[in-house]
Amino acid sequence: MSCRGCGRSLERPGDYCLTCDTANADAVVVAIDPDRAVLTILFGEEVLGRTQIPTTPEDGGELSVVQVRNYAGRIADQIRRKRPEAIYVTGERRVIQSLRAAIRYPVYRVPETDPVEAVLEARGERELEVVERPAAEKIGGAHSTVIGGRTGQRALQTVAEHPNVKKVIPGPIDAGGSGSQTGLRAKVTRADENGNLRLLVRDGSSIQENRVVTTARDRETGERVRTACNEALSEAGLREA
Repeated sequence: MSCRGCGRSLERPGDYCLTCDTANADAVVVAIDPDRAVLTILFGEEVLGRTQIPTTPEDGGELSVVQVRNYAGRIADQIRRKRPEAIYVTGERRVIQSLRAAIRYPVYRVPETDPVEAVLEARGERELEVVERPAAEKIGGAHSTVIGGRTGQRALQTVAEHPNVKKVIPGPIDAGGSGSQTGLRAKVTRADENGNLRLLVRDGSSIQENRVVTTARDRETGERVRTACNEALSEAGLREA
C-alpha cells in the first residue's frame, strides 16, 4: 500500500506516513480471543487490511497477568503504527482493559458477532462528537457527595471516560432502598429521547441516580453509548446484573 499523501510505499496497510505526516487509516477494529487478536484496518468505509497477533495461553486456556499485559502491549504497538481516530474492540475483557490503559485513542465496545460489519454500518451514519476533556473534569454538579467512597467515584469516572460522555452529574442519595450484600454495583439505564442516560449506583441500602449527558443525538445513538458504558463497568467489576 502507498501513502495517500506522498505515494511512498508503506510497510503495512494503514501505517501513518512519517515522511509527509499523513494518516492512512482512521479506525482499527480489534477482535481479541484468548489465543489471537485480529486487527482490521479501516479508512472511511474501506477495509485496508488485517493483522493477526497470536499468543499462547497457559495450560487451561487462561492468560496470566503478565501474558495479558504483554498481549495488550503488542496490540497497542500495532495500533500506534496507524495513529487512528478511534479503536473498536470486542472479546477478552482483561486484555481490553489493559489495552485501554496503554493507548490514548478513544475506545468503543462493539458486538462480538460481525464486529467489523457493525462498525462499517455505524460509520455510514454521522459520527458522534468526541469529548477530549479528562474524566475527572466531566464529573460535577450541585451534589458533590458520591456513595461508596472511592469505589463509587471509580464507577462515575469509568462512565465519564467514555469519549461520547460530556458530563456526569451526581444526584441526591436515597437511603431507603433494600439492603445488598454484594457491595457497590452500578449500571447505566436506557437512553432518553435526547440520547442522555442515568447511572444508578447502589451501595448497601443506599442508591444514587446520576445524570449522564452525552453527545448522542437521539435514543438510538444514546443506546450505543449506554452499551459501551455498561461494558466498561463490567470490565471494572462494578456492573449490576
